Amino acid sequence: MCSSLYWCAPAGKCETAQPSVGLLEGNRDPTPVWILQPLFFGLLFTPLWLLPTLYFVWLLLDWKTPNQGGRRSAWVRNWYVWTHIRDYFPITIRKTKDLSPSHNYIMGVHPHGLLTFGAFCNFCTEATGFSETFPGITPHLATLSWFFKIPIIRDYLMAKGVCSVSQPAIDYLLSHGTGNLVGIVVGGVGEALQSVPNTTTLLLQKRKGFVRTALRHGAHLVPTFTFGETEVYDQVLFHEESWMYKFQSFFRRIFGFYFCVFYGQGFNQGSLGLLPYHKPIVTIVGEPLPLPRIENPSPETVNKYHALYMDALHKLFDQHKVQHGCSNTQKLLFL
Repeated sequence: MCSSLYWCAPAGKCETAQPSVGLLEGNRDPTPVWILQPLFFGLLFTPLWLLPTLYFVWLLLDWKTPNQGGRRSAWVRNWYVWTHIRDYFPITIRKTKDLSPSHNYIMGVHPHGLLTFGAFCNFCTEATGFSETFPGITPHLATLSWFFKIPIIRDYLMAKGVCSVSQPAIDYLLSHGTGNLVGIVVGGVGEALQSVPNTTTLLLQKRKGFVRTALRHGAHLVPTFTFGETEVYDQVLFHEESWMYKFQSFFRRIFGFYFCVFYGQGFNQGSLGLLPYHKPIVTIVGEPLPLPRIENPSPETVNKYHALYMDALHKLFDQHKVQHGCSNTQKLLFL
């Protein structure tokens, strides 16, 4: 069996508020930007030491930008490489209702999958035509705030419209103008560990922080479901009593990271490898759920709108499941 270690960070929470506001994890970016880090620091010990030094000065001056709307780049979002990622599966996005630019939105992204290819391609690039599908809407995909403390990577992520999942960053986007949409992978890393083909189980039952944040700003909630996200890789699951599962849990508690062992297809037909399977990934964007603006919503109010959100997500799944490869008897389960 050919396998890969996938290091995960728990993005299913809002770091400074309730423990379940957050995205990717936001987002598992499939591009190999981590290779830039050793190259960047290595320049400090070469005749080009002035370049990283000047960047560090810029980093200090620009430190607050990730929490103040970021710095997106249409050029980066339109790189041609994103179309190759789109066409590989292929990846598409479909709307059921228009989103008015006169409102702000929190979009629940489900399911997490392993690398969230659908969320990345649809909301961090223009490969699937987000701006044409939802004119006047500016998408942001939330991920862990410590990514924005890493030189170069922070700028790369901001250029694609990725934002921090911290409460200050989300509050800023939802309180400065309208037409902003913040996508949050609510299930986070816990859901990633359950990502295997033919599963439709979401970690959502107790994750209500994103609803509380939406109520505080009067932002509309938008349910989405990405069919095919869990089909592009097979994952090795470990029994809860196994030493490997215990090691995964221990490592996450200590370092805040997880890893998954997964495999896909190789370059030769029928072989195993690290490439994802060629299977369609389709993101269905549901009808927005209007919420009142309540500065300090009570637990009862949060529970009410959380239940309405789950009901809307359940209906969205049932309406589209047969068309996108699920059986008529397939159920969407909330844990």
